[in-house]
Amino acid sequence: MADIPLSVGTTVALPKDQLDPLLSRLRDKGYRTIGPRIRDDAVVYEPIEGLADLPRGLTSVQEAGRYRIVASGNQRYFDITPGAQSWKQFFFPPRVSLLEFQKNGGWKKHSATESAPRLALVGVRPCELAAIEIQDRAFLREDFTDPIYRDRRKNAFLVAVNCLHPCGTCFCASMGTGPKASGGFDLCLTELDEVFLVEIGTDAGLEMLKGLPLKAADKADVQKAEAGLASAKERMGRTLEIGDLPDLLLKNLEHPEWQAVAARCMSCSSCTLVCPTCFCWDTQDRTSLDGAHTERQRVWDSCFNPGYSHQAGGNTRPTTRSRYRQWLTHKFGSWKEQYGVLGCVGCGRCITWCPVKIDVTEEIAALRKEEVRS
Repeated sequence: MADIPLSVGTTVALPKDQLDPLLSRLRDKGYRTIGPRIRDDAVVYEPIEGLADLPRGLTSVQEAGRYRIVASGNQRYFDITPGAQSWKQFFFPPRVSLLEFQKNGGWKKHSATESAPRLALVGVRPCELAAIEIQDRAFLREDFTDPIYRDRRKNAFLVAVNCLHPCGTCFCASMGTGPKASGGFDLCLTELDEVFLVEIGTDAGLEMLKGLPLKAADKADVQKAEAGLASAKERMGRTLEIGDLPDLLLKNLEHPEWQAVAARCMSCSSCTLVCPTCFCWDTQDRTSLDGAHTERQRVWDSCFNPGYSHQAGGNTRPTTRSRYRQWLTHKFGSWKEQYGVLGCVGCGRCITWCPVKIDVTEEIAALRKEEVRS
């Protein structure tokens, strides 16, 4: 087995029990291994040691405003589709210190010095890889690079998992981001009953596999994986026609559907917080009670919060209608001009976790059904 030629782009078979040594090797290299676990009846991304920590034999049922963990009917480790959490929390933390001031005779400034952790993210879905790439475009621009994001991103090792079991709110096939990963990973797994097929994406991924008891990818296993991915593409719970986006949205800014959806929307910001590509943020200052220490932090914000659009002279988006329209037309419209891609990857989180069951695929279909060009 040791003489199997390995190179970037090669696909090999890894016995399932060898995932534990692979994760152990990553930890030996200084990575914290993070993966899907079950907590409070939902999938969360937390430290894992090995196979025993993964949600084996479980999957999730997801529909608009509904999420439930159920038995998958088999013993695979990665059948489960993501929950509310996304991987963006590890590159773009919900709360992070930017700088501090300490009063000791005079004021002394301390820049944030927390070093970026070395993280190995295990079980990243193709749609989530696409989301990370979209956030790269926002945080790693030519004219501005966010140092916190850059350092965390540079230190990460990504183990993707192709998606064979999409849920009811998934539409990544429509967005061209899944169910098969096309790049952006160090290693990519496709889980079959007996083995993981492992595609090598980078030299770093190749180094991690060296010395493990790999097997040549069997033709029958490759065909099973291809058939599974083709079936997953057909079983997406949602579809979305994107051929006429963003033109459809940006030329229907006065469509009555905006008011109709605003009548239901609670402007609670749930959709933006679970979205793996949204990146609105604000800064907050915290001062100790004795006034000797103060800290400026960056925190997640949302364009659905009324205060987000408040500026000198008033609020540019004072109504739920204006805030929902801004979110949808940015995500599926002006984002394309800004970053070269649409801002949605079709993961379906905004549909699953909306408390009033607003569905972006239905809203865009409603706009298309009765266009009112402005």
